[in-house]
Amino acid sequence: MSFVNYHSKEVNCKIVYYGPGLGGKTTNIQHVYKKTSGDSKGKMVSLNTDNERTIFFDFLPLDLGEIRGFRTRFHLYTVPGQVFYESSRKLILRGVDGIVFVADSQVERMEDNVASLKSLIDNLEDHGYDVSTIPLIMQWNKRDLPNIVSVEEMSNILNKYDSPEFSAQAVSGEGVFETLKMASKLVLMNLKSGI
Repeated sequence: MSFVNYHSKEVNCKIVYYGPGLGGKTTNIQHVYKKTSGDSKGKMVSLNTDNERTIFFDFLPLDLGEIRGFRTRFHLYTVPGQVFYESSRKLILRGVDGIVFVADSQVERMEDNVASLKSLIDNLEDHGYDVSTIPLIMQWNKRDLPNIVSVEEMSNILNKYDSPEFSAQAVSGEGVFETLKMASKLVLMNLKSGI
């Protein structure tokens, strides 16, 4: 849920990038960070392990305009993709306003995508969220690689909530900002309806 700071006239919204390990969550945020001007972003914090690039989260405050005189600030987080970091993934979802589910398009990663989506739904329910009402964007990442699942099949298997979906190549930046723009738009629409 968005945090409103009346003193600084700022609304803080949290978008979490969720998905299987090494699916492109961190690469998405790194691309956004690299392409965002210096005065509109905060410091990115990244913790790495031997097994995965993100053990806890990447943090990026990103200013995206005003709502009723309040400046809007987005905080972008990734979760660790590996199952043994489940408690961290659950913790990072606390207070979430929107989710980008980053799925790995490679055939051999489909099972990991399904397991990660189930984890997301379970963790949201544990926090009292209804996955059908929270802004959820599906991103089919790594579309440039060989041996990938068709977009139609990925949608049939993973997009049970008829969420907006985008094809992407996070390494090159293709689809990254389009995904973030839609996530931000849906979060702001929810926020405006609640103010």
